[in-house]
Amino acid sequence: QVQLVESGGGMVQPGGSLKLSCAASGRTFRSFTMGWFRQAPGKERDVVSTITWNGGITYYADSVKGRFTISRDNAKSTVYLQMDSLKPEDTAVYYCALRAFGVIRTYSDVDFWGKGTLVTVSS
Repeated sequence: QVQLVESGGGMVQPGGSLKLSCAASGRTFRSFTMGWFRQAPGKERDVVSTITWNGGITYYADSVKGRFTISRDNAKSTVYLQMDSLKPEDTAVYYCALRAFGVIRTYSDVDFWGKGTLVTVSS
């Protein structure tokens, strides 16, 4: 079993920053992708950013380009999401996601989910 544990969520003022972490444990895969989704109340769970483990190829949703940065620490099996210039629209539960043997773009691509960490952007 793969376990994904997020941390780093909280409340921040507009324009502020947060850094999320997701640590993976359990079995690993040869070529996989990890990333972040977010889901606001009443909305779909949408991809925010992903990174491939082998090549470090990143993807960002248009809504976060230039503000968020995804990174990984292979030794720690951890993916990070540095969130800068946060907006109220970024408020959501952020979920760590992992797909074995492929990339992540949509909800259906994901094989394993974290429990989520809440990010609230408000003054």
